Amino acid sequence: MKKSVTSAVTLLVLAAVGSAHAMSNQEAKQLAIAAYRGNPTDLDRLETSANRGNMQAQFWLGAYYGSESDPTKAVYWYQKSAAQGFLPAENNLGMAYHNGQGVPQNYTKAVAWFQKAATQGYAAAEGDLGMSYQYGQGVPQSYTDAVFWFQKAAAQGLAGAELNLGNAYKRGQGVRQNYTEANKWYQKAAAQGFAKAEFNLALSYYDGYGLPKNDTEAVYWFRKAAAQGIANAEYNLGVAYERGQGVPQNYTEAVRWYKKAAAQGFALAEYNLGSAYYHGLGVPQNTKTAIHWWKKAAAQGGPVGKNAHKNIVIVESRKSN
Repeated sequence: MKKSVTSAVTLLVLAAVGSAHAMSNQEAKQLAIAAYRGNPTDLDRLETSANRGNMQAQFWLGAYYGSESDPTKAVYWYQKSAAQGFLPAENNLGMAYHNGQGVPQNYTKAVAWFQKAATQGYAAAEGDLGMSYQYGQGVPQSYTDAVFWFQKAAAQGLAGAELNLGNAYKRGQGVRQNYTEANKWYQKAAAQGFAKAEFNLALSYYDGYGLPKNDTEAVYWFRKAAAQGIANAEYNLGVAYERGQGVPQNYTEAVRWYKKAAAQGFALAEYNLGSAYYHGLGVPQNTKTAIHWWKKAAAQGGPVGKNAHKNIVIVESRKSN
């Protein structure tokens, strides 16, 4: 399955150029924020500056329309800004083509815009270009080229690129497999609060890959990722409480985290939540509720779904006998 590249709007704090109508990037950003909060006066000021050709205002007016779910207008202003060489606009225009927002989806055009910004050292574009090579979207798939661009973006501290570089080392894609090096990059991204890196670092501590196995450290990082809503981290935190690994055993806490992950449709959490209700661990015993959660897990198929279905069959056959 093709995966969408995602990118945060990364700022270049540049001085506006040109006439008396010049507006700095920071000023344009603040007007866009105020406009998003419902201030029509600031929106008028932003539009006036954009119409007079200020590339920062054009970019942030595009960002405003993007936040207002008007991708066609967003692309219009990104194009205006990108035509003047504003790197964030070039990258966001690439994102629009990549995701088919405001323009027909076109990976080749997306890559062309990513490359324009990336070759000028714009970190977000370097990361997005790396993802394009990672998945072969608009370019032939090449893990080596993906790593090349991830390294450039990671050298500028882009957390997503640090995560992707860690993944490349963990999987041995485009570089020789090296768990220690993978964890180095996970730690860099996790230090910036990047949830997926926090989760991957937790797994490294839990499994002992490239780091000494340490359940306490694993729980620490699972908790940080879970606090940001990573379902797999919520599930693993539940497992830690159920087994007493890195934390005192606590079935009630285990159920609390399973519920959070199950609410996001995480099959393993649905399965374990069903088992908790069936055995009365952390919640009052309730076979009906157990079957409810097992059915949710079963509906997702796979090995977890098959096991859930078996449980349902066994329990229902006992009820009929």
